[in-house]
Amino acid sequence: MIDINLIRTNKELVKENIKKKFQDHKLPLVDEVLVLDNKIRALKKEGDDLRASRNTLSAKIGQFMREKKLAEAEEIKNQVKKNNERIVEIEKEEGEISLKLKKIMMTIPNILADDVPIGKDDSENVQRLTVGKANVPNYEIPYHADILESLNGLDLDSARRTSGNGFYYLTGNIARLHSAILSYARDFMINKGFTYCIPPFMIRSDVVNGVMSFDEMENMMYKIEGEDLYLIGTSEHSMIGRFKDTQVKESDLPLLLTSYSPCFRKEVGAHGLEERGIYRVHQFEKQEMIVICKPEESMDWYNKMWQISSEFFASLDIPHEVMECCSGDLADLKVKSCDLNAWSPRQKKYFGELGSCSNLSDAQARRLGIKIKGEKGSYFAHTLNNTVVAPPRMLIAFLENNLNEDGSVNVPKALQPYMGGMTKIYPKTK
Repeated sequence: MIDINLIRTNKELVKENIKKKFQDHKLPLVDEVLVLDNKIRALKKEGDDLRASRNTLSAKIGQFMREKKLAEAEEIKNQVKKNNERIVEIEKEEGEISLKLKKIMMTIPNILADDVPIGKDDSENVQRLTVGKANVPNYEIPYHADILESLNGLDLDSARRTSGNGFYYLTGNIARLHSAILSYARDFMINKGFTYCIPPFMIRSDVVNGVMSFDEMENMMYKIEGEDLYLIGTSEHSMIGRFKDTQVKESDLPLLLTSYSPCFRKEVGAHGLEERGIYRVHQFEKQEMIVICKPEESMDWYNKMWQISSEFFASLDIPHEVMECCSGDLADLKVKSCDLNAWSPRQKKYFGELGSCSNLSDAQARRLGIKIKGEKGSYFAHTLNNTVVAPPRMLIAFLENNLNEDGSVNVPKALQPYMGGMTKIYPKTK
């Protein structure tokens, strides 16, 4: 949520930003905000004037009562009563308009960073960097589900019977690999100076509304029936929510946190749930990184965070690209974001999002009331988030890039301590 003062002082900038995101249908909302804001201001002034008048009249009532001027006192009492009735009406009207104003403000997109490329959708994202050698071996790379099944590591049929499409069983060395990657990611981030956390896996609606846009919530979140609780789609939600309505000491910043959680997503409208594989699923696990910092430091941390992710995947022998998200591909709360996409030797192209790094400036902090307490007063914090790793999707890239011609899969040196010293995973026929 942006600062309403920006709309008051530079509404054209806000409108131009909406155009850059190709959301022209939201342009009238800017003027509507100003109309509602003026109404609230007028009501506040009227209410303040009536309260001041009430105090003055109340003093006169006492004076007239002492002077035995009962008629005059009764007349003023009636006026005070009318003032009180009007104040109640004003407070009710002000509350209703303020709620409407907040809902509109939460749909107006955050102001993009100046260097964000302008484009309508992810097809116009811009490649900024490639890391690792994108090899295409002289032998066939099978579909990832076939690789997993050859390693006796995937059971989709049973998952369909127990849970439906979009679920899976991982077994044997693949299940162990899945856990090893998460354990390695945990230690990797701790060694980078981040504090390890395990957060709640359910959050209340006021936290959901604070951390994400309405469209994201509708397409992602599972609600617990009969309770004000949602299953998290990523641990970012509960990690940022942890600081709701708090003030962080300036001297304690930046806060560097890395968190593990299962994640649950509805994937409304998503294609691929019917496909045989684990690319798009309802349930997965994730190691996340979160930074809460001063505004002037957030862009530096944004660059540090995606570079940490790139270093992590390079250590697992996964070639990848860093794609800067264009304006139309950014969620409304983000000012800047980039995706790390893995090289697919099977498809001979970069495909499959390994993670996404985002700077949300003070948008989440304004929604949740997260402030920094400094020497010159308090101000809103900046929040950033980035995926460290999110298996099982990440396993697809891992398997394709570490598969040998004989069907075995190399275990990179970084993972071997977490795999009991194993250097290769062999097919079940071996």
